[in-house]
Amino acid sequence: MPDATDRRIDKLPPPPRTRAAATDRRRSRPAPTDPARPIPRPEGPRPPLPPLQRDGTASPATAGISPPNTERALGHAAPATPYTNETQSRTRHSRSPQHAMPTPPPAPRADPEPPIPAAHSMTPAETAPPAGPMPQGFPPPGPPTASVPNPGLPNPGLPNPGPPNQGPPLLTGGLDDVALLRKVRRAPTHGWRRLIHTLTGGAINPGESSSDIEYARLLERVNRPVRGDYRIAVLSLKGGVGKTTTSIGLGSTFAWLRGDRVIAVDANPDLGTLAQRVPQQTGSTVRDLVADRSVTTYADVRAHTSQAVSRLEVLASERDPAAAETFDADEYRAVMNVLQRFYNIIITDCGTGLSHSAMTGVLDLAHAVILVTSPAMDGARSAAATLDWLSSHGYAHLVPRSVVVLSSSRPGASTIDTVKLAQHFLTRCRAVQRIPFDDHLAEGAEIDLDLVNKQTRLAFVELAATMADDFASNQRSREGFNSFG
Repeated sequence: MPDATDRRIDKLPPPPRTRAAATDRRRSRPAPTDPARPIPRPEGPRPPLPPLQRDGTASPATAGISPPNTERALGHAAPATPYTNETQSRTRHSRSPQHAMPTPPPAPRADPEPPIPAAHSMTPAETAPPAGPMPQGFPPPGPPTASVPNPGLPNPGLPNPGPPNQGPPLLTGGLDDVALLRKVRRAPTHGWRRLIHTLTGGAINPGESSSDIEYARLLERVNRPVRGDYRIAVLSLKGGVGKTTTSIGLGSTFAWLRGDRVIAVDANPDLGTLAQRVPQQTGSTVRDLVADRSVTTYADVRAHTSQAVSRLEVLASERDPAAAETFDADEYRAVMNVLQRFYNIIITDCGTGLSHSAMTGVLDLAHAVILVTSPAMDGARSAAATLDWLSSHGYAHLVPRSVVVLSSSRPGASTIDTVKLAQHFLTRCRAVQRIPFDDHLAEGAEIDLDLVNKQTRLAFVELAATMADDFASNQRSREGFNSFG
């Protein structure tokens, strides 16, 4: 059994640790790298690696440089090897001469990169294209151009930043699009809906009723713009059917709901009663307006007219039967030549019949015709005869644009089927409007729309909307006045 001395001799003590050895170990350790920060690469061209000798030793240029220092001199980092206990033990025993191991030389790079010359050091010979035909797919020869990245195409050498910042998407309908506005219910104006809205302080808004919405649509039609002036002739072959009442009711509705000027002209040669339906403010007639040569402004015309509460103006006819009979078509044209400069809607209340002297001028200048009749057999036959007369006397263009008004002159339901009667006239006319009986209209005195019942007043609004639908087709206004202007 060996003694303690032999054991101490067999096991050699470890070599003493010095400060230089600790420094060498720290230098041989791979430097910890931060994965978030890229390893800086040396600037400039990389020098070529030193060639190796056949016996595996380094060349004389690098013979005195240790492997770690050789890597730093060449500009390359030392390969990172894991530092384990086995590595520490091998490093400790390598200090003694008997345990020294030859260090293998670094392996040469398989594909050394040649140094890249600076752009300013290139000569024209180096930048010239090679001689001979160019292969297909290559660009034609020419001087080198700077590569300018296209903002619309991705650059393979740089990270694609995505589409350029074009700002927020624009609205397709513009700033005045209905989608930008919040739909708010209008507050009701009358009835139980108005009561609930008032008692709750606006917290509960039932909105407008269907009848109110329909009435608002009628008002939009009534207020359609008119270009120049629009002339309406109110005709009837039979007296006592409500022709003058229809003229005043339609004119008052237009004047009350629109902002422009409306006038009604009495062209009845048989002592017309149109001026008696409005407050009489002047004794002037159509003859006085024609004889006045100093009419140049609206105030001059206003001196010859009377105005109702609804702002409708009325130009009366001649009160003398003998003088009224001589009112012919030329005088009517002269009156229209004055009124068309100051009024937008002109309504003419014609006489009973179609053969008097002024009737030719009325029909020549009219844009539309209203044919008034009663819901009776004789009134329906008279209206049909009027349409036949217009077609046979050169006014066939007015028949498709005419409107038939069924005016009830007495209360109660009629024994005539007004629905079938309306269907009969719709085959030839543009529209048919029924005006129900009203006590205030039947008085024959001044007409005030505030005293007319609700159904009759709504019927006049519907008639006004029907006539306003034809404002867009007013193409004959300039042609008519050019013939006598």
